[in-house]
Amino acid sequence: MSFTEEVGIDLGTANVLIYVDGKGIVLQEPSVVAVNKDTKEILAIGSEAKRMIGRTPGNIAAIRPLREGVISDYDITERMLQYFIRKTCGGSRIFKPRLIVCVPSGVTEVEKRAVREAALQAGGRSVFLIEEPVAAAIGAGVDITGPEGVMIIDIGGGTTDIAVISMGGIVTSASVKLAGDTFDECIVKYIRKKYRLFIGERTAEQLKKEIGAAFYGETPRKTLCKGRDLVSGLPRTVEVTSAEILEALEEPIDGICEAVHSVLERTPPELAADVGESGIVITGGGAHLRGLERRIQRKTGIRTRIAPDADFCVAKGTGESLKYIDMLRKNSLNRRETYI
Repeated sequence: MSFTEEVGIDLGTANVLIYVDGKGIVLQEPSVVAVNKDTKEILAIGSEAKRMIGRTPGNIAAIRPLREGVISDYDITERMLQYFIRKTCGGSRIFKPRLIVCVPSGVTEVEKRAVREAALQAGGRSVFLIEEPVAAAIGAGVDITGPEGVMIIDIGGGTTDIAVISMGGIVTSASVKLAGDTFDECIVKYIRKKYRLFIGERTAEQLKKEIGAAFYGETPRKTLCKGRDLVSGLPRTVEVTSAEILEALEEPIDGICEAVHSVLERTPPELAADVGESGIVITGGGAHLRGLERRIQRKTGIRTRIAPDADFCVAKGTGESLKYIDMLRKNSLNRRETYI
């Protein structure tokens, strides 16, 4: 490994993606760690740990060390990052990679410090932070260097980041804790209330992906849902429709649409006019919810599209951000930091 190797990390609530300069995206693993609660020993990380969610004995916990876009368990996050970096770059301690890590817009100084320290302790030579909407825009192929305003909506696992970007920086933004995890929680609550059936988050996520919708004009779909009957305690199967999933997701989808509207209201008129002309771009795993772009377009009256390879835009943009390093270095995340 060259001492100049650059590694971009999309440190997401649901997944960690790693982009290596010259190689592209080399790793995509769930942000899940299985821990023995008695001995504190880490038993599995990533895909293997995710398979344990909802299936572990009492002394083993499959946990997510990141919540709502920020670190909730520093030690576990550090060890998870260390594992992924070693898996990607090898175990050499001689030449450490330079890390570019994306964070939600609006993170606090404490949260930024936690990300930096975790990345350095995990094996980084130096750490540069980039805000998720900026990374998403770069990864989606949007020109962020010009004076024209562009709008990005990045819907991840823990947060939805909305921003209007101009001259390589964020002009107006909002980060709301309504995203993929919220969608899953709403589906769990809806099925529990309507059918008296208890399902886990993996089943909810599957329902969201298979028949989820955000717009009533989408083609109806239905599927079978298995869970535990809350009355009898026995396994039971019910048929669930896309209209029901839409009803379950109505509140968080409305919340995202209101946040988009709020950002537009706070955007300078010239940049708002640019957005009206260029349109809105949606990135992130949540972009795949059927009809979401139509829902946002109806709310704003602005043409809205889903970026190609929406899941990978943030990771790709994080890795490719070095070409804009001089411009990005001036933003608030790295004003007091050196990147060598």
